[in-house]
Parts: sequence; C-alpha cells; structure tokens
Amino acid sequence: MSTNNYALGQVSDFEIKQLRIFKAVVDNGGFSAAETELNISRSTISIHISNLESRLNLTLCRRGRGGFSLTDEGRVIYDMTNKLLSSLDEFRDTVNEMSQNPAGNLRIVVSDGMSLDPRAKFPEMISQFFTQAPDISLRSEVCSMAEIERMLLNDEADVGLAPYHRQLDGLEYLPLYSDVCRLYCGPTSPLFDLDEAEITDEVINQFTAIQPGLKPHEEANEQLSCMSLKGTAYFYETRLAMILSGKYIAFLPEDYAKPYVDNAQLRMIAGKNRFYTLGIASIVKKRAQQPKAVEMFSEIVSSLHPETTSDEAN
Repeated sequence: MSTNNYALGQVSDFEIKQLRIFKAVVDNGGFSAAETELNISRSTISIHISNLESRLNLTLCRRGRGGFSLTDEGRVIYDMTNKLLSSLDEFRDTVNEMSQNPAGNLRIVVSDGMSLDPRAKFPEMISQFFTQAPDISLRSEVCSMAEIERMLLNDEADVGLAPYHRQLDGLEYLPLYSDVCRLYCGPTSPLFDLDEAEITDEVINQFTAIQPGLKPHEEANEQLSCMSLKGTAYFYETRLAMILSGKYIAFLPEDYAKPYVDNAQLRMIAGKNRFYTLGIASIVKKRAQQPKAVEMFSEIVSSLHPETTSDEAN
C-alpha cells in the first residue's frame, strides 16, 4: 500500500514504457511467459517492474513459488494502464489519420498457405501498400482462422486474409477467390492403389481421417460427419504430413495438393463426390469509419481482385 502523503507527479515516457512492460507481464501470466513478447530477459523485466513499483510506491504483483498474481493495487493499475495505453494509441492514430503522409502501424494476419498463393496476390498487396504509405510499419503473421477472427474483433489486428466458414456480425468480408477442397491419401495407404470403382463411401469411412479442429461449415460438415475422425490438424502443412504418413486421409485445397499429386505423393480419392468449397476473403472489423491505413489496404485489395470485389458490390 502507498503511504498517505505520497504523490506521483509527472508521468514520463519512461514510466509509460514500464507500464507497457507491466501490462505484457499480466497479459502473459508472468515474467517468464512475457520474455518472448517483450524480447528482453526475465531479470530485466523484474528490474523494470521493481522500479515501477518504487516509482508508484505500490506493490503491484506477487511472484514466487506460488506463481504470479496481482495485488489489489496491481489490478487497479492494470485496468488504468489499459485505459491509458488505449488513449495514447487512439491519439496517435487520430494524428496519423490527419497527416498527409500516413504513419503508424498496419497489422495483417494471414491464414495458412495464403501468403504465397498466387491467387491471393499478397506480395503485390504489400508492394503497392509500401509504395503508397512507406512510413507505415507493416506487421504480418500466420494464424488460424478462429484466431484471426478473435484478433480482428479485439483490435489486435487490422486486416485478415483467410478462409471463412461463417460470417460474424462484427466483421466485413471482401471475397477474393474460392478453394475446392478434395479428399487425399498418401502413397502407402491401402487406398492409393485401389481401382476407383472400389473406393465407395463405405470403404472411405473405414479409414482414419483428420478433422480441421474447428466447427466446419455445412458443406464441409456433410463430408466429414460420417468419417472416422481420429486425427486433428488445422494447418495444411501438418495435415499434409499426417496424410503422407499413410495412416490418415484428409481434405486439402486442390491447388495446394496438386504438386504432390503430380509427384505421386498424394492421390485424390473419389474426386467426383468427396469435395467442398471454402471461400477466401480479406476481413476487417466493421466500423463507421475505417482507419486510413486499413482503408488504403482494402482499396489495394479491391484493385487487385476487381472481378470478385465487383461481384460482391452487385
């Protein structure tokens, strides 16, 4: 607890930096878990938190064998830190919006396999955006579909490029193209050398299959519902590895699987009947007015995908 006569005084940039570190520690549940996000050592984090506690004349957290926990004062400071940092970010974004040369950050989260899919034109998006807004710092990472939705809704990301199996009310979708997902087996699977006429639904449903790890849309669910789903793999790379083991069968986008089919590493199973489509979109959070960086990026997406975006407008 603070002493009765203590007054904080002016808050400097250094205290704001320490508050950001404190927030990261709380968000990650402790000092060790925050090391990766902050890219500083646990001992350095501990020094920053101790200095912040001394500066505020408060005990913010307890750490020891019992684990990390906030004190009552720590919970109040954490809530106020979130409000302070949010206000600072809003101030920065507002100033950047008014600038003739936009600055700030744009955070793009991309789903598995999309970054280098030529149909997405993601490198072209980056090139045009950098040309138009070279002062904006661009951050990009790969996440799952559900994580992309969560990050957009929680303002942890600005733009998502991802397949979508549903359309959430709080998000806007700009369709880009569609994937046809078909069923595949690996070269050591008993299915690989069977005649097509022998591969019936009854035969297929006897083999161990992979589910994507999220609730599928109706068309996909019809294909998966009768299968022996004893494996789970969301990302295509790990799903492919499980198929290549010969022990699992699974759906993959046709374009993604094609090189492996051409090299006789995969075989498409019951191609006429076992498939579903998956829409791919650029996704942003619904707002009355989009930030300038998001608006610019969305305009670039539309210019690179004129056919699909004009269809959506109609």
